Amino acid sequence: MQTTRIVTGHDANGRADIAMRAPLAGAFEHHPGFAASLVWRTEPLPTIPASPSDAVAAVESVIPRPGGTIAMAVTFPPDSVMRSDQFDPAAAGMEFAQRLPGLAESFDPDGSGFHRTDTIDYGVVLDGEVWLDLDDGRSSRLQAGDVVVQLGTRHAWRNQSERPVRMFFVLIGAVRG
Repeated sequence: MQTTRIVTGHDANGRADIAMRAPLAGAFEHHPGFAASLVWRTEPLPTIPASPSDAVAAVESVIPRPGGTIAMAVTFPPDSVMRSDQFDPAAAGMEFAQRLPGLAESFDPDGSGFHRTDTIDYGVVLDGEVWLDLDDGRSSRLQAGDVVVQLGTRHAWRNQSERPVRMFFVLIGAVRG
């Protein structure tokens, strides 16, 4: 399913207008069925620009600075895809690091999918079902309409079904207390 990003702004007379409208590109070449699209980001003290430019055109890190935000849409393929002949872990890892800088470095090196970031994340399951795995075998099944609030916890996402799961995330940069 193609997602379109629509960004509003103001015309020369100060009236609300569509400033940008384009499909979000997100499919990964080396991880069949996986997609991640950066939707928007804000700095720690967001401003409303007179004429917006693409806030995610050149992101140095997907992990926002404290007080900043990143919004992203993610599609997780079934876990079975990662066990198929189509999946090349080395190529997928390199692509992930290139396309999602900062986030890729937060993953445990053992390939388990567990990661931890200095962010508060709001995750909404839009379609499908996914398992949220936490430390010591703790897990929770989420389905369409469920919302998870991640408070900088170590976690992994598992799609144990046979169809993709679509989620929307907002990451807010935070400082650990």
